[in-house]
Amino acid sequence: MASMKDIARHAGVSTSTVSHVINKTRFVSEEISERVNKVAKELNYAPSALARSLKMNRTRTIGMLVTTSTNPFFGEVVKGVERSCYQENYNLILCNTEGDTERMRASIDTLMQKRVDGLILMCSTLEGEKIDIFQQYPTIPVVVMDWGPIHFESDKIQDNSFFGGYLATKHLIESGHQEIGCITGPLNRQQAQMRFDGYKKALEEADLELNSDWVVEADFECEGGAQALNTLVERGRLPTALFVCNDMMAMGVINVADRRNIQIPDELSIIGYDDIHIAKFMTPSLTTIHQPKYRLGKAAVETLLDKIEKRVERPDLIQLEPTLVKRESVKSR
Repeated sequence: MASMKDIARHAGVSTSTVSHVINKTRFVSEEISERVNKVAKELNYAPSALARSLKMNRTRTIGMLVTTSTNPFFGEVVKGVERSCYQENYNLILCNTEGDTERMRASIDTLMQKRVDGLILMCSTLEGEKIDIFQQYPTIPVVVMDWGPIHFESDKIQDNSFFGGYLATKHLIESGHQEIGCITGPLNRQQAQMRFDGYKKALEEADLELNSDWVVEADFECEGGAQALNTLVERGRLPTALFVCNDMMAMGVINVADRRNIQIPDELSIIGYDDIHIAKFMTPSLTTIHQPKYRLGKAAVETLLDKIEKRVERPDLIQLEPTLVKRESVKSR
């Protein structure tokens, strides 16, 4: 395999000149640059990524840790991260934590050994965990997405879940509903609690009573939504509308409603949260709160690169605003 010394000998220039041409680290005349590049092509020269990373102390690689879920929300965010990395000429190493703290620590340690330039974490199932491994790597930039309280220094990207919950419930109220229930996510997770708080705020503003019989805590998965509607049916009379705190649970609700001959939206209106790609293909198509998933991923990469390039020093909180998407699962009364 040809080396820079080989190119320098054939091109009649110094090895440092070849390095500047190949790495574009200093101006070299057009004539010499053309001669060096021509010789490099003739010798089938391929630059060593490892050698370059050692010299530059940069691997142009980002690590991302996610928790496995059937929810395509995560996949759509990862797509935004991956595409942004590609556009910025960075590689992405994706690790799955399976919601396990020890596996997360092991993955972080592995990524550090691979000398990633920074980390993106999207592991809300580990919310509140003390990740002390970061004390071993105090200089590594970290961006956290979709997570609650954290015990290490990082930038944070999140959606405004309180406003999203408020917006969803307000739409049901403006559609004429006064009996409104809620299927929440796990309330020990900040995003779920904030959506529920937004729901309660909208009811309070409209002077509507919160009926605890119409509130069920679930797990953000299809099965949880299905079980939650069964629970509501067993408790007695249903409300006229439900705020379901993510689209996956809304899918479970729609499935059980169909099996129980509960007509949506004629008997029960439903609004979801996330606006995953398949929401518009449900029957009926799902009215929901849109999270800017691609922009969440893009913002995470941009924020991390700002830290890697030392364009910003202090940790930052970036909050993206949700919007209402009206479809066919909410009936005006």
